Amino acid sequence: MQPTLALFDAPPVSHRERIVADASDRVSWLRERARGVTATDVARLTGEKAVRAVAMEKLLGSRFSGNAYTQHGRVREPEIGRWVARTHPGMRGNTALFHADGQRAHLATPDGIRESAGRLELCEIKTTRSAWKSIPRHYLRQVWWQQYVLGAERTLVVWEQHEDFVPVSGVPECRWVDRDEDEIHRLVQLADQLLAAMRR
Repeated sequence: MQPTLALFDAPPVSHRERIVADASDRVSWLRERARGVTATDVARLTGEKAVRAVAMEKLLGSRFSGNAYTQHGRVREPEIGRWVARTHPGMRGNTALFHADGQRAHLATPDGIRESAGRLELCEIKTTRSAWKSIPRHYLRQVWWQQYVLGAERTLVVWEQHEDFVPVSGVPECRWVDRDEDEIHRLVQLADQLLAAMRR
C-alpha cells in the first residue's frame, strides 16, 4: 500500500492556477489588491512603523491617484515592454494579479513573465529621473516579493532614465536580480504583520 502524501510534500501549484484578477478589469483588480499585500505595499515595508502606516492607508484609502511621473511611466511602459520582447525572446507582458502558493492574501502583478528551461523568470519595468548606480532598495523588495509570489528564480529589472519626461537614451538599461531567500523570508514576516494590522 502506497503511503499517503503528506500535505507539506504536496507539489507547488502552478502560477497559472493562481490568478486572482486581471488589470483589464480594473475594478476587480483594485478590489483584490486592497484585500491583500502587493509588491507595491511590500516595497514600503521597512519595519513596524512602516507596517502601521501602510495598514492605515489600506484601510482608509490613499489620496494619491497619480502624478505626472506615474503617468509618464504608464505611457512609456508598453514601449519599453516591446524593447524587452525584442531583446529577451519569450518575455511576455503581464496584467494578471497572482497569489502566492498557499497564501491567498500575498499578491503580485509583475510586468513580464517568461518560462525558460523549466524555470520561471519575471520582468519589472521602471522609469526614473535619476541615473541609477544600482537598483534602489525599495524596488528590490518589490522584485523579491514578486519572485516569492510566483515562484520565480530571477527578474529582469529594466529602467529608462528621462529628463523632463524625455528619455535620455534610445536604449533602456537592465539587470538580472536573483532570488534572495533571506530577504523573502523577512518580507513575508512583514507582510503577515501588515495583514494582522489590517484585521485589527
